Order: sequence, then structure tokens, then C-alpha cells
Amino acid sequence: MTAQILDGRAQSAAILDRVEKEVAAFVAAHGRVPVLATVLVGDDPASHTYVRMKANRCAKVGMQSRRLELDASISTETLIETIRELSADPEVDGILLQHPVPDHIDERAAFEAIAPSKDVDGVTRTSFAMMAFDEGGFRSATPGGIMALLDAYDIPLAGRHAVVVGRSPILGKPVGMLLLARNATVTYCHSRTADLGDHVARADVVVAAVGRPALIKGDWIKPGAVVVDAGYADNSGDVEFEPAAERASYITPVPGGVGPMTIAVLIDQTMRAAQAREAAHAGDLTSAEK
Repeated sequence: MTAQILDGRAQSAAILDRVEKEVAAFVAAHGRVPVLATVLVGDDPASHTYVRMKANRCAKVGMQSRRLELDASISTETLIETIRELSADPEVDGILLQHPVPDHIDERAAFEAIAPSKDVDGVTRTSFAMMAFDEGGFRSATPGGIMALLDAYDIPLAGRHAVVVGRSPILGKPVGMLLLARNATVTYCHSRTADLGDHVARADVVVAAVGRPALIKGDWIKPGAVVVDAGYADNSGDVEFEPAAERASYITPVPGGVGPMTIAVLIDQTMRAAQAREAAHAGDLTSAEK
């Protein structure tokens, strides 16, 4: 068996083509361009690359990307105040705090300063809760991208056993909730799980989200399983690609799988945030006229 590639580049391009049309219609209707504010703390080269990629994708669909670069020595309090100002800024539709931030900063406190209505990266507790309870809100961008990729290939999830390897609050935990909402049976594992290979070997769907190259061995993969590799370190994923691809039915490449989908979902959710803000504004005007 040779796995079919889950092509994140092709599927993300389809999403961005749709969003480009939606942006044009939005500008024609409201006379303004949707705005994504990106906040970057410090000089991490990878973070700068990610933010630049997101800005390029925004430009491609006709959105504006407002980039704020802050010194690595900034305090948590100052970062929170900056994010609160963006949350209150009527010209900003979505806010992205590029992570990770420097170690001395309370990242969770900074995330929570983002207004839920502008949390287009899906990192706040409110977004997680609304997603887990299927009450709307914004999905964490990478889990949202994973689900969109699975849907693009019509991969059934109901009744299947999904093993999520990873437990971060913006990737492992939320993707498990999304799979559960689609009637998959979900097992959470992580780098310290005993007999990790045994758990993976029973999975119909494997989502790897640790960031440790080759943590998941190819011969662990159940024949016919779907493998989604969301890990990334040293230009490699969490899964041994070649041997896994010989056993899986579908597999994501690294790079070119989950990464492009993450950016596409971020931009798509910025579009939805802008539309929701305009709808709320129109509702406020209607109420004021009564």
C-alpha cells in the first residue's frame, strides 16, 4: 500500500481563492478592507518567517495585515495592554499573537487579552469552550485546518478510533474535541505515554502534534490508517514519513500538509470576523432606529 498524499497546498489554495472573492464582495459592500493585526515579540527567525507568510497570504486575498514588532524584553503587562488596544480598535477585525513568545512572558495571559470576537487564531479559553461545545466561535487554526483537510478528501470519521499524540492547548487538545464532535472515538497520548506504539497501532486516524522528529515510527501505523502529521521541527514531522506512507491510506507531507491549511483557516476566520462585526454594527443601527 502507498498512501495518497493529503495535499495541504492545493486545498489551502482553494480556500484562499474563495476568500479572495468574499473579500472583494465585502469591500464593495462596506467600503473597507478586512484587517488582521499580527503581534510578534522578539527576533525568533522562524516566527518572523511565519508572520511574513501570513502577511503575504493576506495580501493575496486583498486583506490588510498590520504588523506590530515588539522587543523581546517587553513585559507581560505591556504586551497585554498592546493586545487590549488592538481588541478595542474599530479598524482591526482579527488578532494573531505569534507564538511562542519569550519565556518570561505569560503567554496564556497575553492570549486572554484578545477579544473573543477577534480571536481568529482560536487561542483563548472562550474560543476553546465554544468549539468544544459546538457553539460557534473560532477554531484553533491548525486543528481547524486539519479538519478542513480531512473533509476535502471525504475521509469518514464517525465510529473511527482517532489517536491524538500531543496535548497542547492550541493543537492537541482542540483537535481531539473536533474529532469527538464528528463522532470519532478519541484517545489522547503524548511524549510520556507508556507503550505509545501500541496505542498508535490501534488507530484508524493518527494526528501527530508533538514537534519531535520521528517520534512516531512508520511500522507503528495500522495498515489503511489516515496519518496527519502536524509536528514540525528541523524541517521534519513527528512521523517517519516513508515507512508510514507504505502502510497508511492517506498521509500529510511535511512541509506542505497541515502548515498551509493553518494559514488558510486563519485568513478565512479573519474574513468571518469582519463579516460578523459588520452584521453586528448593522444590527446596532437598526435597534437605534426603533
